[in-house]
Amino acid sequence: MKIAIRLLLLLALVSALPVFAADDEDVAKRLNDATADLNRLTNAPDNNIPQSILADAKCVAIVPSLVKGGFIVGGQHGRGVATCRIHEGKAWSAPAFFVITGGSWGAQIGVEGVDLVMLFMNNEGAEKLLSAQWKIGADAGIAAGPWGRDASANTDWKANSGILTYSRAKGVFAGATLNGANVRADEGAIKTFYGRGYNFRALLTGQVTPPPAAHQFLADIRHNFHEAEAAK
Repeated sequence: MKIAIRLLLLLALVSALPVFAADDEDVAKRLNDATADLNRLTNAPDNNIPQSILADAKCVAIVPSLVKGGFIVGGQHGRGVATCRIHEGKAWSAPAFFVITGGSWGAQIGVEGVDLVMLFMNNEGAEKLLSAQWKIGADAGIAAGPWGRDASANTDWKANSGILTYSRAKGVFAGATLNGANVRADEGAIKTFYGRGYNFRALLTGQVTPPPAAHQFLADIRHNFHEAEAAK
């Protein structure tokens, strides 16, 4: 019973996190953590994101340390960053910051930090991201992406999934799911990073010039995805 109470209190604290404004250090750390997570998931020697899938992705959204906790009712919270291909796929957009929150019913006990990468594979999936406020699993198909050689063996994801997810768990958790989680623009982080508010869609469609603070993040994105394009 004490464990259940503690977990419920933790979930209450997690759900309250979005009310706090991001500062420069928080936003810079999010960018650094996001690129580190993507590097790990694309460069793992055995189970990694297949290069053929990276080459086809229209947008990528990364959530370093998505917090999941649950006891009967699951809860999720994380802050992420996204970028999309622009100029006919020859460049990547200025980073757009977002928040993911939500939960799912199920026999769930535990708390976990998960590094999450979402790849938006078609126009329907990308349009969901550009809307700046959407619910995962509501319309565009979402599925766990194939790893390594599985991509060539199973092509069902091409027909059925607008969004592919990849994650790396840091703890132990049972029954977690992204379905039903809400995604919205992190307006506080956007204002902190750019010094003013910008429309989420404008950022991801190339209407905003990336500031110098975004150059390393975009360099890491280009590094991972350029290799994928060359190997396609």
